[in-house]
Amino acid sequence: MFPNSSNLGRPPFPPKHQQHSTFFNKLPLNIPPALLSHQQIIDAQFNFQNAAGNLATLPAVTPQPLTYGNVSPVHTSTAPTSFRGRKRLSEQNVPYDVKRQRFHSPHRETTVVNQTVPLPEERRYSFPGSIPSQLFHAHYLPDLTGCVPPLRDASFSDPIETTLPVAKDKLSQQVLELFQACQQQTCDLNRKELCRTELQREIQRIFPQSRLFLVGSSLNGFGTRSSDGDLCLVVKEEPVNQKTEARHILSLVQKLFSTKLSSYIERPQLIRAKVPIVKFRDKVRQVLCVEFDLNVNNVVGIRNTFLLRTYAYIENRVRPLVLVVKKWASFHDINDASRGTLSSYSLVLMVLHYLQTLPEPILPSLQKNYPDSFDPTMQLHLVHQAPCTIPPYLSKNGSSLGDLLIGFFKYYATEFDWSHQMISVREAKAIPRPDGIEWRNKFICVEEPFDGTNTARAVHEKQKFDIIKDEFMKSWQILRDKKDLNCVLPLRTTIQKR
Repeated sequence: MFPNSSNLGRPPFPPKHQQHSTFFNKLPLNIPPALLSHQQIIDAQFNFQNAAGNLATLPAVTPQPLTYGNVSPVHTSTAPTSFRGRKRLSEQNVPYDVKRQRFHSPHRETTVVNQTVPLPEERRYSFPGSIPSQLFHAHYLPDLTGCVPPLRDASFSDPIETTLPVAKDKLSQQVLELFQACQQQTCDLNRKELCRTELQREIQRIFPQSRLFLVGSSLNGFGTRSSDGDLCLVVKEEPVNQKTEARHILSLVQKLFSTKLSSYIERPQLIRAKVPIVKFRDKVRQVLCVEFDLNVNNVVGIRNTFLLRTYAYIENRVRPLVLVVKKWASFHDINDASRGTLSSYSLVLMVLHYLQTLPEPILPSLQKNYPDSFDPTMQLHLVHQAPCTIPPYLSKNGSSLGDLLIGFFKYYATEFDWSHQMISVREAKAIPRPDGIEWRNKFICVEEPFDGTNTARAVHEKQKFDIIKDEFMKSWQILRDKKDLNCVLPLRTTIQKR
């Protein structure tokens, strides 16, 4: 019932009888971190040096025709492609008024956001190991915006959930307009996936058993055209020590990026946070201006990607509402965890929680209703199947997008008890704050649905917390009186920025 959910995140693992390791067995959450052995570290460093010697002699790739649905094969060009100064041909130069869709038009096409390119079976989008191509070869995939039909999978009918809700009032129409203009397009995900595939190939020269997963907003249904790409490198089945082992692994990855891949990877930086990451930009596809964040073994991000994806598609008002809240928070400078405000992940959970706590809920608790589908110990290569098994949620709540947006601001401005309550999507309600050290002296508590940590722990200054609360209050009062989204978020400017 969800777009391409049968193929998203499907690693091409061999059958059980061909597997030589228990790489993705169940991951008990209480296993203490274990360091790589000294020999494993030596092997990784040796592999890095060997890979360095081989990169310069990579053979050219003969591009294969790609078939999309029932249309003719699309051939990639064999001519070298120059990327310097290249403009986005698909949309960037089209005047804003021309790109707008008319909501009353009976011929408006159903949105195909996050419907990945329907490659042949062996090349369809997955997390690890989908497109067997060499490192950033000059044969560049074309921009397929507007010509790629939705994936036709024999086991899934066309999902009615991708149809946008009806907007009868001005505010609801504005929310839909923003969503349609800013939602992530197929070509955006196409390029991120190609980058992931090629990086996995090169990282496996250092860590042969590793897998690289595309996670976060790129796949969870809440991505925008400007969303960063989040990558999770899984190197082994056990948890890793993020302070020591993960940093060492990432230092090797950073070295690979900054030396042998420097022609293709721009500004790789090792960020020593609680969950360390390597930040970088893909030079070849820099027309997107997308940065990537790569972590090691933060497998909870893989699990919550598909939990959020399920929430995104079981009710058609969820994605437009989440997108407008993210754009609103970014415009008001309260959407940056590195600066002590809310992460996009926390904002998504806050919207889902609000929709769960309405007198007539619009969303259920998926973890309560379908515990087997969201088992935190499920093997990682099965996680992508969860959205395929969940039917649409039929709510009796007929509120418009505009009313829901006003209600969202009102809930956090006047109803939610920040001092004593915690936001819990897992429980589908506000619950009392735990007494653990992680929750003490925190201004905002948002429970991570799988590991129970506080996703809003970055908000640790009262000044920032007061700013966040004040923005909720002002926006609620303005929208309540004006019913015009432009009063709290300038539409034209936001759409131009994407």
